[in-house]
Amino acid sequence: MEFQSVNKLFEQSFKENWERDALSNYQGTTIKYSELARRIKLLHLSFEKCGLQRGDKVALCSRNQANWGVCFLAALTYGAVPVPILHEFKAGNIHYLVNHSESKVLFVDEVIWEGLSESEMPGLQVIVQIKNFHFIYARDAAMQDVRESVQKDFDTLYPDGFSKDDVCYYEDSPDELALINYTSGTSGFSKGVMLSYRNVYTNIRFARVEAEPQMNCESEVVALLPSAHMYGLMFEMLFELSIGAHVHFLTRIPSPKIILQAFREIHPDIIISVPLIIEKVYKSQIKPVVDRNKMFMKLPILDQFVQKKIRNGMIEAFGGRFEEVILGGAAFNPEVEAFMRKIHFPFTVGYGMTECCPIITYAKWWRNRKGSCGQSIAACKVRIDSPKPSKIPGEVQVKGDNVFMGYYKDKAATKAVFTNDNWFKTGDMGVMDSDGFLYLKGRSKCMILGPSGQNIYPEELEAVINNVTYVVDSLVVEDQGGLTAIVYPDYHQGELDGLTGEELEQRLVEGLPKINAQLPAYAQIRKMEFIPEDFERTPKRSIKRYLYTR
Repeated sequence: MEFQSVNKLFEQSFKENWERDALSNYQGTTIKYSELARRIKLLHLSFEKCGLQRGDKVALCSRNQANWGVCFLAALTYGAVPVPILHEFKAGNIHYLVNHSESKVLFVDEVIWEGLSESEMPGLQVIVQIKNFHFIYARDAAMQDVRESVQKDFDTLYPDGFSKDDVCYYEDSPDELALINYTSGTSGFSKGVMLSYRNVYTNIRFARVEAEPQMNCESEVVALLPSAHMYGLMFEMLFELSIGAHVHFLTRIPSPKIILQAFREIHPDIIISVPLIIEKVYKSQIKPVVDRNKMFMKLPILDQFVQKKIRNGMIEAFGGRFEEVILGGAAFNPEVEAFMRKIHFPFTVGYGMTECCPIITYAKWWRNRKGSCGQSIAACKVRIDSPKPSKIPGEVQVKGDNVFMGYYKDKAATKAVFTNDNWFKTGDMGVMDSDGFLYLKGRSKCMILGPSGQNIYPEELEAVINNVTYVVDSLVVEDQGGLTAIVYPDYHQGELDGLTGEELEQRLVEGLPKINAQLPAYAQIRKMEFIPEDFERTPKRSIKRYLYTR
């Protein structure tokens, strides 16, 4: 594959779309590509005056917002290395990641900064408030003066105004470090994933050529995933800005209600999401309709009528203009997937990891197969480490231009995730059919060994439990030789239906034989336990399993 400079892609896009809208805060301000380029230049001047060198690290820690995009692109196009840090991390984690990455600059949200301390991050030269670019902290007085003088320097450099002809960005090379993205997985230990410009370009090209070739400078996108996570960063911002599209950031932690409201107002051309959002819409809005119409849906003509009505209603609720909904980041509930396929809702499930920047497999919604997360993208190969890859689950292993450079300052961890013939070991278990469609079974670390040596994938059991009325989510764990289901019930809905908390829990326990009837004999749930609040989750909404192991 021929490589193009990523920064030059942005340079070209900004020039070609100078007067178009680039970044918006939902129900807030909008900046055009011309203003995006102007802000980037102001930051470049500030970097120069602060002595920032090419390859120095620049950390970003804030909620989604237009200036997050400005700061990330300013670091990238300067030749520095952006280090996105998820703002949901605790203060101690943020201090550690800033120090571990050896960042010289930190862009931070005002609310997050309240819990941080510059004394805990001694390597920083400057700390900048991301909302207005004010310097919160500077190591010495000379740096503090930079903020006051940079606008004057800018005006002196461009007395006739900053134009598209003044945009010129650092030209990157394929195997150069582009960014460090810290994993936020379920194992509890964050590792710094070093991603090259080759990795970034491979994913942008995938989106341009394979996934969304119909998108262009008139396209609209709602960014609802954390920008500090590779899934949201790549497919809700970087790809879009490389083609001149308009990105709308949901600046608060989005609820399904706010997300659907934004979809109705913005009419996005593509929707990037995690399965949980679709599952919540299904459970709260669609399943009650299906349950009320069960008798009618036994009649073919009425069944088709109800299905069409539900499908049209969902498409309208999601803005009415999107080509498909791309789901990733977690397993999709099989019942919900089966229903969405039945009504021909345009969705597909992909698969990726931070270490692959992130995409590994994908297929268009009309091509993908039930239970599959697609086929390997053009730039990589996928294999299953199993004697019978189509029958016996084995570890999913990947090789290609999307695979990362290694973990930052951790050679041992890097060596541990590559095979002797240099394939990346994902840690996920799966099978692959004869046409190359991948079917994930679960994380190898989560796999439970059954009483007679059977492999039990808790995700498959949880999918059955999660279909039960009044179950919001569940987690199956090994417990003294048996299986326990930890359940977060919908106490609020139970109360609306006239049930006390104790009555709701009793009803769920009484339903355990019905659940076990759907499970293999070696994977029976022995007991249920209940938690009063939702599970602790990663920003992509996966449960932090390590917190609940026995």
